[in-house]
Amino acid sequence: MALEIERRFLIASEGWRSLARQPQPLRQAYLAASADGVTVRVRLAEKDQAWLTLKAAADHSGLVRHEFEYAIPMGDAEALWSLAPHRLVKSRHGLNLEGGDWVVDCFEADNAPLLIAEVELPHADSPLTIPDWCGQEITGDGRWSNAQLAHHPLQHWSAEDRHRFGFS
Repeated sequence: MALEIERRFLIASEGWRSLARQPQPLRQAYLAASADGVTVRVRLAEKDQAWLTLKAAADHSGLVRHEFEYAIPMGDAEALWSLAPHRLVKSRHGLNLEGGDWVVDCFEADNAPLLIAEVELPHADSPLTIPDWCGQEITGDGRWSNAQLAHHPLQHWSAEDRHRFGFS
């Protein structure tokens, strides 16, 4: 069974930029989402690559999730994108950093100026050194999931909630 083990953090400073590789523009559309965290999404990359992904919680912490991802034809992905009720656009920067597979997602449109760091780990108990440019850990906080951000973007949050997390 495919598992994704991932920790997520808000970005606290620009220190990650010196580690970043070329950004990959991504579009994600959510075809279905349940209250208990099962999502079905289509992801489209710039280079005629697309995937259909199903995710579901595998533990109560939000750290471990089932993930089933399949490459699909770009034409099918574009058709699914047009059918999806909830979408988001972001650029993903892979990082040259040890200790896991690190990326920073830079969200666009109604989720700008949100930046989230993610690190995929081989095991839930893998040791991790958290860089000083990482801020608050948001692993398991559903408000920050891509599916939730597609459904309820940051710019639609109350001014109080945006301010609490450092966004105007």
